[in-house]
Amino acid sequence: MIDFNLYLITGRKLLAAHHSLFSAVEDALKAGVRAVQLREKDLPIRELLEMAYEMRELTGKYRARLFINDRVDIAVCVEADGVHLGQSGIPVSAVRNMVKEGFIIGASTHSVEEATTAEREGADFITFGPLFETPSKIKYGVPLGIDALREVRERVSIPFFGIGGIKPGNVREVMNSGAFGIALISGILAEADIKGAAERYLNIM
Repeated sequence: MIDFNLYLITGRKLLAAHHSLFSAVEDALKAGVRAVQLREKDLPIRELLEMAYEMRELTGKYRARLFINDRVDIAVCVEADGVHLGQSGIPVSAVRNMVKEGFIIGASTHSVEEATTAEREGADFITFGPLFETPSKIKYGVPLGIDALREVRERVSIPFFGIGGIKPGNVREVMNSGAFGIALISGILAEADIKGAAERYLNIM
């Protein structure tokens, strides 16, 4: 079911001036990215819904997966592939009980305990981090590091993606620790050449 190993998470405020969110995501899709999480938490609901419809059309063009951050209602409306849940929102178990078979649930986790709980409640995959220092994840505390990632490998059986401060120079370390893949925001979207950045990560993997 999880048929991608590079998971692109949107963050439109990171983009260079010459990019729109859709042009940036399309550049990444052209490079070979096959999964996108729409994560624009500050948008009003109707604006986010409109953006989600457009993103569904775009990802469909490239046969890529689309996940919506937290908003199960929007994910269902736009026929996204699934939803990605944070720790402060609706629990994985509640979403699992309300969605149809084949709807994919991802979950953000920041400790081994959260990772095992997400699997137990029915998540199909998780992100785990932050692994390294990164401005976008400061609120989650000190980086968890590679040793914690290895512990997750021992404790969960669902696919897990390392996230947080991942750069071309540490991708192999993350993958060699047992991760199914990597999740990126600024590593791709903050670059001037988004297609080139995505290709670089894909080639390393």
